[in-house]
Amino acid sequence: MATRQLRYNDDKILRKRCKEVQIVDDKIRQILDDMMDTLHQTENGAALAANQVGILKRLVVIDYCEYFLKLINPKIVGYSGIQECIEGCLSFPNRFVKTIRPQKVTVQALNENGEEFLITGENEMAKCFCHEIEHLDGEIFLDKAIEEIEL
Repeated sequence: MATRQLRYNDDKILRKRCKEVQIVDDKIRQILDDMMDTLHQTENGAALAANQVGILKRLVVIDYCEYFLKLINPKIVGYSGIQECIEGCLSFPNRFVKTIRPQKVTVQALNENGEEFLITGENEMAKCFCHEIEHLDGEIFLDKAIEEIEL
């Protein structure tokens, strides 16, 4: 088990666009495993994008709402509906905002064997997909805030 150091707040890497993974190999699988270990060692974590641990690759891990996913080069290929959400982020401890997100999102990605697949998430998972994929584009949930809240 290997954990990686989380990046926080004004760390410039959180604003950088991650590069697509060209080859899915053992090195990529090891990074995904490390990211999942890091997620599991972090309190209140649901998902993690690679730049949150200092890696500029399009990788996301999710262990949330009965989903256990390792996504390579994920992109949103469809969405519908609208919902108001409350969001937080491991890279911005103790900050919470309201956002407006799609109610349903379909994501295309590669799995850890390099096989393409589609997955659709609704409600909380739709929010999660949007949040993590935006990280890969150098965007953060605070950019989408309609109101900051205290929990």
